[in-house]
Amino acid sequence: MRKEDLQKTANALGLEIRIAHYPPYTSKYNPIEHRFFPHVTRACEGVVFDSVETVKTLISRTSTSKGLTTIVHILDKIYETGRKYAADFKEIMPIVFDTHLPKWNYRAIPQE
Repeated sequence: MRKEDLQKTANALGLEIRIAHYPPYTSKYNPIEHRFFPHVTRACEGVVFDSVETVKTLISRTSTSKGLTTIVHILDKIYETGRKYAADFKEIMPIVFDTHLPKWNYRAIPQE
C-alpha cells in the first residue's frame, strides 16, 4: 500500500496505523515466517501447480506439530500500475517516520 493510500485509510477509519517491516539487510527476520515456510515448501513438494486452487488447497493444509496453521485468501484484485501520487503529497505528507529504521517503520496519523 502506498503511503498516500495508507494516510487516506487512516483518515477514513480515524485510527493511527503503524507499519513495521523486518528489513532484509538485518539479521532479524519474522520468526513466524522463518519457522513456517519450510512446512509450506514441504506441503508443495513434487506437486505440479496446475491451478491457483491447487496451490490454495496445499497451503491451507499446511500445519506444524505445535499447532500453527494457515488461512489462505486469494487476492483477485487487479492493481493499477503507473499511479502517480498527488504532486504536493511528499511536502505535506503527515506520515510520521520512526527514528529507528525510518525507511521501514512509520505511522499514519488520522487528520481531521
